[in-house]
Amino acid sequence: ESLPELFKWIKRVATSHNLSYEVIFVNDGSTDRSWEVIEELQKENPDTVHGIKFRRNYGKSPALYCGFKAAQGNVVITMDADLQDSPDEIPELYRMITEDGYDLVSGYKMNRSKGDPLSKTIPTKLFNATARQVSGIHNLHDFNCGLKAYRREVVKNIEVFGEMHRFIPYLAKNAGFDKIGEKVVHH
Repeated sequence: ESLPELFKWIKRVATSHNLSYEVIFVNDGSTDRSWEVIEELQKENPDTVHGIKFRRNYGKSPALYCGFKAAQGNVVITMDADLQDSPDEIPELYRMITEDGYDLVSGYKMNRSKGDPLSKTIPTKLFNATARQVSGIHNLHDFNCGLKAYRREVVKNIEVFGEMHRFIPYLAKNAGFDKIGEKVVHH
């Protein structure tokens, strides 16, 4: 149900900011009608909508890997399809890559933890503190936020597999892309 709304929202934001765009939906083996909806969106928007279909659920890292491989734009922005990430963030993320010169900008859902139980917030805080310490990327608060923007060269030079999507900033840094920033985003 969220896919048509997400596409309309992305299209509205991109059009109002004069951005060219493509939307790549990766259907990770869902058993609902997602693939049929994606096919319909592709039919209606053949120049801007592309779909990738997995036969079963392989996880977020393989989905990102295939999306990265298919992406053709100079700036790649990732987001979940359930509308928890706002397409209204796209113009500023794009600007941070193209004008501020970042290689990667990671979203930070600062207010997310206010409604979450301690059983979720404490492990998340520990993970992020450990990731900052180990990676040496001290300016990121939320390594696991799905809303990220990348310079094209980044996604074409990293391999995301297993559960490594949680460590994309570290993979980027190891590949020589060390201008990594953060943007507070709405959840």
